Amino acid sequence: MTTTANSARPARRLGSIIALACLALMLVGITAMLVWPRLVQRNVSPIGGPFTLTTQTGEKLSDADLRGKPFAIVFGFTRCPEVCPTTLWETTEALKTLGPDADKLRVLFVSVDPTRDTPEFMARYLQSFDKHITGLTGTETEIASIGREYRIYYKKVPTDDGDYTMDHTATMFLMDAEGRFTGTISYGEEMAMRIQKLRRLIGGSA
Repeated sequence: MTTTANSARPARRLGSIIALACLALMLVGITAMLVWPRLVQRNVSPIGGPFTLTTQTGEKLSDADLRGKPFAIVFGFTRCPEVCPTTLWETTEALKTLGPDADKLRVLFVSVDPTRDTPEFMARYLQSFDKHITGLTGTETEIASIGREYRIYYKKVPTDDGDYTMDHTATMFLMDAEGRFTGTISYGEEMAMRIQKLRRLIGGSA
């Protein structure tokens, strides 16, 4: 009996060690699950931020002026052959569908080609689209600043005829009434989904 009891002790000790190791691993895993998302969130810069630009009517408009009403913001340029006019046309159609609710939303079209897109030029260009769309332009420095805030890409690309065009991010960013990023509308996204996202943005649940 004494021999059997003595031989069982190492086995029980080993079992205890394994149980403690498993418990420690579980605690490490639970801690990681709770802490890691917060660390990631802290290290990821938010989309959006302060800016002051000039509208197509020559007035200054800042992010502070937008507080209290959600807005959608997209970047482009008036000489864009396809992406920008398509985006603005689809947005115009979506705003028509929203009806009176469109007044609860602002849509901003920010030029990434401020050299050519003067307020006057943008005013003429935007006559073809919904009145809720506000054109914004500024200096090269101001455009670079808002570009960083929204983490967009844009680049001047020379063309064969000696002119240039612009490559740029085509995503529309959706911001709530406090200026916080809530989602996106992709270029070419289906109209039904586009309208659904705008309705959620207006309702405060985007």
